[in-house]
Amino acid sequence: MKKQYTQMPTEPIELEPQMTTDDLLARMERISFQGRQLARAARVWQAALERDAYVMMGLAGAMTAAGMRRVVALLIEKRYIDCLVSTGANLFHDIYETLGTPHYMGSPEIDDEELFKCGLDRVYDTYADEREFEKIDRWIGEWANTKLERRPYTTREFNHELGVELDRRTGGKTPGILTTAARFDTPIYCPAVADSSIGIGLASAKDSFIFDITGDVRETGSMVIGKETMVLYCGGGTPKNFIQQTEVTAKHLAGDPKGHRYAVQFITDAPHWGGLSGCTFDEAVSWGKIDPTGEKISVFCDATIALPLVVSALLTRMKARPRR
Repeated sequence: MKKQYTQMPTEPIELEPQMTTDDLLARMERISFQGRQLARAARVWQAALERDAYVMMGLAGAMTAAGMRRVVALLIEKRYIDCLVSTGANLFHDIYETLGTPHYMGSPEIDDEELFKCGLDRVYDTYADEREFEKIDRWIGEWANTKLERRPYTTREFNHELGVELDRRTGGKTPGILTTAARFDTPIYCPAVADSSIGIGLASAKDSFIFDITGDVRETGSMVIGKETMVLYCGGGTPKNFIQQTEVTAKHLAGDPKGHRYAVQFITDAPHWGGLSGCTFDEAVSWGKIDPTGEKISVFCDATIALPLVVSALLTRMKARPRR
């Protein structure tokens, strides 16, 4: 098999005072390892935006607790993404901060039994108030039972109504992921909503709440039909697979899609463990989920480092896209 080879030399990176993130990433395109991959990820995302590709973002783990909430809200506002698929944890932590309670800087080297006695939950080096969590759990259940219709909701419908309600309660003064998405009518899906405090809150209410999960699958499959698409993943898990499978769903609905054209992921898992979080885009080609001729970049880096750097560069390079 012919190997890729160029005669383009690498260039030692030159740092200067007052450099922008855009300048930095542009110079990193000529270095090596994950630095070059990070710079290439920004270029691939930029190319997708310039072609007005439909961008689907997968947000795994607890990135909101890690401080990425306003970054994701900005992506929605600027229309650098068109659809978000998230874990329930990210959305619950977004509700928690929107309602006025901060996360706190902590340490992973602490007595967790003492934290439990104090009513503090730990996410590595960050703390959250368990008593506030319990209040929000109850509020979600009560709100859903008293304000929503007695019918199955897709998670998109549920998250939109929740964002509208949060915006109303806060007077639009604390923009977050759900409230910004509600304002701009950007769909948010949460296929594993039961695996979160949102699910706990709904389960603790007196009446059962039903989600139309197959409706989520049908909607997201329909979204990619006839579109050039980009996927962007922070981590893996359910959000990543749910977006990946849209091309397979679209095949059942409308023929033979080619797979997602642009693909960027910020991951820390390695592929040889067999888990989806570390799964390469080349492997996804075998499933028909990624276009074999597309532009695919994997950056092995903590997303709390990679995402702000790339988005900061994009803000210099790109204006906000018009709403669809």
